[in-house]
Amino acid sequence: MSRHESDREDLMAEATALRERIELDLPDVTEHVVVGFRENGAWSLYFGSDPVFHFDAGGALRRAFVDGELYRSQGTTLARLTRTRTDREVQLVRHDLSQGELEKFLGVLRDHLKRLHGDLESGAARVVQQVPEKWNWQPRLLAALSEARSGRLSNMIRKR
Repeated sequence: MSRHESDREDLMAEATALRERIELDLPDVTEHVVVGFRENGAWSLYFGSDPVFHFDAGGALRRAFVDGELYRSQGTTLARLTRTRTDREVQLVRHDLSQGELEKFLGVLRDHLKRLHGDLESGAARVVQQVPEKWNWQPRLLAALSEARSGRLSNMIRKR
């Protein structure tokens, strides 16, 4: 893990593991939204540099970065991983979310997904750029957003 974070400069150029990706300009959102799909169907959603959500191919949440905090799926809840720095290392202090904390987190996630879905359906979202250029992205993205709104969590992510 990097000892220092920096904002992502150009996700569209750098996120080459996301074989299909699109950058969108949404009304009332300061930063552009980037959505990308991996070859295996897993996908990621970036509302600028924060929040960021990563889903498996079935739309279950795997990881997130929200309000400067990392989260990862524990199967039945999310673990919040808080970075603690020393001169020599970065440690991650784990806190498993309570049921109330999890519901609040999933409510925020659903709000983001619902808003993006609505902007896409209403035609309010403007395409800034997409890769590949000839990709018919809207049906796939709308289906992924609908699936993810269930708030399911992926299987536990194990530290490697």
